[in-house]
Amino acid sequence: MTRVLERTAFADFLARNDRESIRVALTAIHPADAAAILAGMPAEQAARALSALADRKAAEILGFLELDRQGELVAALGRADLVRIVSAMAHDERADLFNRLSEAERATLLPALAAAEREDIRKLASYPEGTAGSIMTSDYAALGPELSVGEAIAKLRKEAPDKETIYDAYVVDEGRRLVGVVSLRDLLLASDDARVGDIMRREVIFARVEDPRELVAQKIAEYDLLALPIVDGGAMLVGIVTVDDAMDVAERAQARRLVRFGGTTTLGGPDLDILRSRFRELFGQRFFWLALLTLFGILTSHVVAAQSAVLEEIVILAAFMAPIIDMGGNTGSQSATLVIRAMALGQVQTLWRDFFLVLRRDLLVALALGLAVAALEVALAFLTKDVSPEVLLVVGLAMLVVTAAGSLIGLALPFAARLVKADPATLSAPVITSIMDLLGVLIYFGLAWLFLGDLLRAG
Repeated sequence: MTRVLERTAFADFLARNDRESIRVALTAIHPADAAAILAGMPAEQAARALSALADRKAAEILGFLELDRQGELVAALGRADLVRIVSAMAHDERADLFNRLSEAERATLLPALAAAEREDIRKLASYPEGTAGSIMTSDYAALGPELSVGEAIAKLRKEAPDKETIYDAYVVDEGRRLVGVVSLRDLLLASDDARVGDIMRREVIFARVEDPRELVAQKIAEYDLLALPIVDGGAMLVGIVTVDDAMDVAERAQARRLVRFGGTTTLGGPDLDILRSRFRELFGQRFFWLALLTLFGILTSHVVAAQSAVLEEIVILAAFMAPIIDMGGNTGSQSATLVIRAMALGQVQTLWRDFFLVLRRDLLVALALGLAVAALEVALAFLTKDVSPEVLLVVGLAMLVVTAAGSLIGLALPFAARLVKADPATLSAPVITSIMDLLGVLIYFGLAWLFLGDLLRAG
């Protein structure tokens, strides 16, 4: 409700062309909150509000908006406002925005920027999507090893307003090769005449421009870093990835896992967004999975239809078919989720050693789950239905085998995906469920023929 009132107030300011009130109101709140207000306004009004702000404040707010929304505001901004705001943006955010602009918008923007800014944008925007280079910024603090601590602090003090972070300064030689890192704390605690090269840490955690961005996020989390330096093939420092950008990568990766585990994307396909994806994408990618699941369903229905003689002679078997089959899919999804989580956290790798380690860990759990669920199913069937001991035996054994099998198959499928270099999450919950539907029917009726065959032949 507060943001609705704020948007109403801004609409009033804009109607009166009260730029000073807009400037005061947006400057007084956090850029993220200001971005949330502008996100709900028409693009033309939001662009007018941005144009009333100082360069850096407008750039900060624009950086908190989604890229699609940024593109809408860029199209609505005048050329002069666009140039001054984009010039003040963080280097990596500026490159991301540039990649989203049309050719006409790029042609308008680039000539008005300083030569250094044009080159920086072109360089950062040239790295392939999904790589470390595509999310890094050239906004980092660099020091030479020959500088004294006093000189280094003075240099950082001068450059601080234009750098993304100065808590860690990267030490480079004359060829800009990364040779060490020194923290601001180390500099403040050292004597002024000490040399940077003497107090720097030489063992530097880094990534290469071509590394996957998920690897960068993983390293930042694993080593608890505020930023990770990025080097090119010649070990030259070309940028850094900050922890906030790494968090964005991790969030997007988690979103992709959820989408894929839910069965709403094709293998290796783009992520679906219910608000932004086109009808063709939403329909096509979801239909892919539904068609695959329909195929499994047809196979399962054929198996069930082939057992019509069993169901005609022993009708009570049909009452237990659904819960037994469902249990296999449920336990399979549980196991797959636990394994995918362990893979995401780096606890297990695509190794036979890790597979058998997890298998030994899960085998007893799977059997215990099967026994417990089977006992519960038999007890409830005995208390609520008039069922013969032979049928109870089939129901109990089927529940035991299907539950244990579901757990073990759910465990194995993510490892199988890794072996063929696929994302384990693409083996989605619906696919596991469909596999277990078919397997569950085969197990259930196989046990029925095994233990109730005499009754069927007598019939």
